[in-house]
Amino acid sequence: MQVAPQDVSEQIKAVYLAAEDLKVAASILYQAYHDDPLFLDIFQSEKEGYEERLRAAIREELNAFWLAKQPMVGLFDGERLLAVACLIMPNTGIGPNRFWHWRLKMLLTAGFFSTKQLVDKETRVKENIPAKNYHMLSFIGVHPDHQHRGLGHMLMSAVDSLLLEDESSEGVGVFVTLPKCLSFFDDGNYDMVKPLEVGRITGHLMFRERP
Repeated sequence: MQVAPQDVSEQIKAVYLAAEDLKVAASILYQAYHDDPLFLDIFQSEKEGYEERLRAAIREELNAFWLAKQPMVGLFDGERLLAVACLIMPNTGIGPNRFWHWRLKMLLTAGFFSTKQLVDKETRVKENIPAKNYHMLSFIGVHPDHQHRGLGHMLMSAVDSLLLEDESSEGVGVFVTLPKCLSFFDDGNYDMVKPLEVGRITGHLMFRERP
């Protein structure tokens, strides 16, 4: 299913992910978040098995989004997936606690500490978002071989289209922990809400109101 008229070029199109795309999407997001300070802290990068815990967490997150029918958008060049954005829609029951089988799988794959830290992070974010009904941008990533081509901005245009299609949404939030990404979201008209400490990391909660 194609998302609105996002044919920014003749080759690259924004399309909802299918089940068979999730493995590649997880790989792209793993590379995008491997060095993110928040994930380094949550999944205890100083201890052996960090990569396995991070991979498992991203895989379970995508599976949870798929089961809950949350929007996951990919940029495709033909059949090749280049970039991914994952959102949580307003009032979908896929909040910090997720559902029981997600928590069980996360406990088994990522461990108790990492699962608790991830839930705590989402709880803090939810408590500080300046809206009641909103989208949350959980993941956004571009394949390393295709960065600096404007694909991130194409993804943001797709996110804007999803936001406009849902009249119940007051806007979209994102928790930014990589300083280099602040200017990207600022360019996308995301306003700074506040700095937010999660574990040992300070990130920035940002929000874009519905136009």
